[in-house]
Parts: sequence; C-alpha cells; structure tokens
Amino acid sequence: MFQIKEIISPTFKEALALVVVIITMISVSIIKFGSVPHLPILFSILLLICYGLFKKVSYRKLEVGLVEGAAAGMSAVFLFFFIGLLISSWMMSGTIATLIYVGFNLITPTFFFAIVFVVTSIVGLAIGSSLTTVATVGVAFIGMAAALDLSLAITAGAIVSGAFFGDKMSPLSETTNLASSIVRVDLFEHIRNMGWTTFPAFGLSLIIFGLLSPKVTLTEVDKIVTFQEGLLSTGMIHWYTVIPLVVLFILTMFKLPALMTLAASSAVAVGVSFFHQSFGVSEVLNILFGGFVSATGIVEIDELLSRGGVESMMFTIGLVLLALSMGGLLFKLGIVQALLAKIEKLLKKASSVIAASAFTAIGINVLIGEQYLSILLTGQAFQSQYEKVGLEGKNLSRVMEDAGTVVNPLVPWSVCGVFITTVLGVSTIEYLPFAFFCLLSPILTILFGFTGKTLTFQENK
Repeated sequence: MFQIKEIISPTFKEALALVVVIITMISVSIIKFGSVPHLPILFSILLLICYGLFKKVSYRKLEVGLVEGAAAGMSAVFLFFFIGLLISSWMMSGTIATLIYVGFNLITPTFFFAIVFVVTSIVGLAIGSSLTTVATVGVAFIGMAAALDLSLAITAGAIVSGAFFGDKMSPLSETTNLASSIVRVDLFEHIRNMGWTTFPAFGLSLIIFGLLSPKVTLTEVDKIVTFQEGLLSTGMIHWYTVIPLVVLFILTMFKLPALMTLAASSAVAVGVSFFHQSFGVSEVLNILFGGFVSATGIVEIDELLSRGGVESMMFTIGLVLLALSMGGLLFKLGIVQALLAKIEKLLKKASSVIAASAFTAIGINVLIGEQYLSILLTGQAFQSQYEKVGLEGKNLSRVMEDAGTVVNPLVPWSVCGVFITTVLGVSTIEYLPFAFFCLLSPILTILFGFTGKTLTFQENK
C-alpha cells in the first residue's frame, strides 16, 4: 500500500491525534462493548473522510484513496473464496476427520502436556482455526487434565500453543492467507519462510512441555473414546481421504500458484467424497457455498466438522476490505507517512525495522485486541520500510504472524483471550506463562532480525 501517494502533509501532532482517536474508538468498541471490528472501522473511515473534507480535499480524491486501499486486498479476497471451498471440500471428503482421528491415536499415558501440544497442533493444521481447535479438542483435554488432577494452567498453555501453531502454519488459516496476501507473497512461500522461526519455537516448546509432564496413568479415556467413536461413525475415516492433502503438498513443491493449488486440491477432495458419500450435484454446490454440516449427534464432533464454504469467509472478507480501505485513507491523507517520518531516522537497519514492526503488531494486539488488525495495519505501515532496507516482503509477512497472530491469545481483553478463557475456564493470566510457543515466536523473530539469520534480501533474488 506504500504506492499510494499522499495528497496533503499533516503535522505529526495532527496525525498522532487522529490515530489515537481511531485506536481508542476501535479498542473501546471491541473490548468494552463487544462489537465486531467492522463497525468501529467504518466509523473511523467516516472520521477520516470528515478530516479530509475539513482539509479541503475533494470527496472524489478521498474516494480514490478508499478504492486504492481496498484494491490492495483483492488477491486476499479471491484466496479466501478458495479457502472456503477447500475447507468444505476437505470436510465432505473426510480429509480433516481422518487427520484428527490420527492425532487422537497419539495420546499416551506419559508426556501428557507434550502430547496435548502435538495433537492440538495437528488438529489446528488440519482445520486452520485456532479457536475451533480450542473449543473442541481443547475442551476435551481440559476435562482429562481435571480428572487426572494435572495443572489446568499448563494444559491450557499446551492447548493454546498447539492451536496457534496450527493456525499459523496451516494453508487453511485466514490469518496465514491474510499475512501473505497483504504483502503479495505466495502463500506457500510464506509458510516455508515462517518455518525458520516457527519450527525452533515448536521444538523448544515440545521439550519444555515434555519436561513439565508428570508420570501419570491415563485412566480417564472416555472423552478420547467419544471423539474417536464419533469420528468413526461419520464413515469418513479412510486411508484414501488423505489424497487431497498429498495433492496439496505435491503442487506446493512444484510452486504452483496458491489459488490454483487450493482449487486443484478442492476438486480432488470432492471426487474422493463420492467413494463413501452419496451427494448429488446440488448438494455438493450447497456444501461448497454454505459449508459442510456434520450430523453425528455428538455435539463436540459436529462443532468440529461443521465448517467451511464460501459464505463462511464473508466476515473476514468484509473486515479485510474495510481495514484496507481505512489504510488507503490513512496513506492518502499522509497520516502514516507523518508518523513514520518521525521515527524514520531510527529505521536505517534491517534489525531496527523488524523490531519496530514486531512491536507494532504486539502493540496493536494489546491496544485494540484484534488479531486481523494487527496483521493488516502492521503490513500496511511497514511495507515501504522493508523495501528501503532491502528486505523481501516475506520477512514482513513472517513478522506479522510471529508477533501478531500468536500474540493475540496472550492479551486478556483480546478477542482470542476472552474466547479461550470462557471456553476452557482458565484465565489468560494463568495460562500465559505456559503458552510457550506464543511467547517464543515474537522473541525469535526479533532475535533473528538482530542477528541477520534467515533474513532474505532483495539483492539475493
């Protein structure tokens, strides 16, 4: 979005005042009144339009700023449509159900916390949603920990760590697609590049959870058995249901564009579903648009498997377009440029730019409590700075996830923090010290920025 040229040059104080008002409006609306972020962003856009008109900027030019901002996210919008298709097709084919079933087979009496971390990571990768993972298998693990008289805080920390590892690294994840699209990086190139910080964080977390795990006898298996029986009752647990996943990996290795890869895997998944389902063409089309609806009668299983569809992406698409439109106005009115100019002399090195963008993503999470906005606003503000120090865009998209996506559940008043506390019955402050993966990710991304390790510069293309 740095291509958008400002048409006025506000003073630093004016720019800062506007940003403070906007952040306050959004944070109060979300945190205090529980509003969806769309409304305060819409009100913020109206505020910026009024400011522009007051500065004698024509409405037509302001409108162009809105359109230019929204245009930056059109690739993300189309990718989200195909993500909706992929999730619903993988649900109807049994691909996701099979992956979850395999994950539950990993449960053993020893290394309980480590196994919880691994299984929630697998489920998170399979469904691409941290909150769905927490609300389903996470609740089951909390029940098991309570029955075994184990620490609920550590269990919750392992659940959150695994769920957000999956959310961060899954090609089905909205945040992963959003981060790559904002800076125009191929989805799978973005995922591969995140591995430099994500896998060390995963490995360290796994070791810590293993060391913290007590030697116990797993006598409380009812919840696991219930999940496994429920998954088997769907009739979708078969070896061949992983074929769509294999297709996804193969096409990714051949570096096919993400949109085409998702479309091909979805088509294969629909074909696989006919091996054990009897869907008509109309029913398939309805599922692809409205999502798959599980009807096992087991609430936890139905919640886990009833997902996907183009329609399910509309909330995120609306948020992306509104936030990017607001960003377009912020750039068109010179507000972002005025703020960055104040600190630009401090952003001469790659390390300082990475640290600044990481702390910005963390700060937005803390101030506003919204995961998507931490990604969107950080990406919009720092693209030009990364260009100036010669860093490739995938470095920024990695930072946006390392310090944006996984930090949200650590903030007690954030969307994720409130949801997780409500669902698991463990406060954010209690599980925060044990959400090792979420704590390590921003530390590693800043550390690698200062050491220069794993960074990719434009001249190395």
